[in-house]
Amino acid sequence: MELLARFVGNLAALWVASELLDGMTYGDSFGVLVLAAAVFTLVNWLIKPIVTILSLPLIILTLGVAYFFVNMLMLVVTDWVVGDFEAGPFWTVVAATVIVWAVNLVIGAAAHDWSRYGEKRRRSAERR
Repeated sequence: MELLARFVGNLAALWVASELLDGMTYGDSFGVLVLAAAVFTLVNWLIKPIVTILSLPLIILTLGVAYFFVNMLMLVVTDWVVGDFEAGPFWTVVAATVIVWAVNLVIGAAAHDWSRYGEKRRRSAERR
């Protein structure tokens, strides 16, 4: 279920980034966007933890700045795997990484609030 939520968040985030940035495109094909979101989700789930562990000394040395480059790499890997998805040149990937982070932050916060609301309603119903 959590992986599905991440997929939906990444789908929205990649769509927003591609709408805001000229260099990032999915060829106006929703299927390509869905495939890119699926690959991006899997790359973040499977590859990112390994790259993060291998990069940990550099991440610590740079006070976390290197972790941003790990996130950028995940977007570039998605670009490499999905043929019709184009992440764009370096500065577009930088901006897209920030946009993807911000969209997922907003979606995550909204999902957390919705979850808390549902929990509060459930507890209230149990007391009755």
